Amino acid sequence: MSKIVLYTAKLSPPGRSVELAAKALGIELEIHPINLIAGDHLKSEFLKMNPQHTIPLIVDQDGTIVYDSHAIIIYLVTKYGKNDELYPNDVVTRAKINAALHFDSGVLFARLRFYLEPILYYGSTETPQDRIDYLHKAYQLLNDTITSDYIVGNKLTLADLSCVASIASIHAIFPIDKTKYPKLMAWVERLSELPYYKAINQEGAEELAALYHVKLQENRQKAK
Repeated sequence: MSKIVLYTAKLSPPGRSVELAAKALGIELEIHPINLIAGDHLKSEFLKMNPQHTIPLIVDQDGTIVYDSHAIIIYLVTKYGKNDELYPNDVVTRAKINAALHFDSGVLFARLRFYLEPILYYGSTETPQDRIDYLHKAYQLLNDTITSDYIVGNKLTLADLSCVASIASIHAIFPIDKTKYPKLMAWVERLSELPYYKAINQEGAEELAALYHVKLQENRQKAK
């Protein structure tokens, strides 16, 4: 039987969230690497699958194409989950998980993207303080949201697997101050104990941070 194909990049937080969810679900993926810096996502063959030219994207065994990490992980757990633990089938819990997924999309990843994109793709030499402040505000918002071991209750859900990919990436560039955000840091440490966390998420976050520092230095050298 063919595997689900995942088009992704290790440095992509949304891509890593899909890999984390797949691991939690016991789904084996066939990884198709996309080099964002080289513009693989803008090539015609990719645009035919996703006109929005974003990753991650999956092609299921029956040819179904799904893009946007939050849509993908809900699709995977709904279709392939052996149970509903990661996305419990009650309206209140799902509403809370959905809120966290939107928070990741609209706040965590969005703020990280708006900070990094000018440096990674457009030669910017600036690290605007207001955008850094907004990343720290995102830390505060999530810290204040966490009232249990996990984002929604005391069990791992899609909310954690999605948000931690973005948070780990921000943390790799702007380390979380444990004294200011103790609940957030405790949650990250708890997630980092997952057996697949280091290889899938931590290494990818560190790779993104390293690329950021290299590109920033290159941009500044070119601007001299």
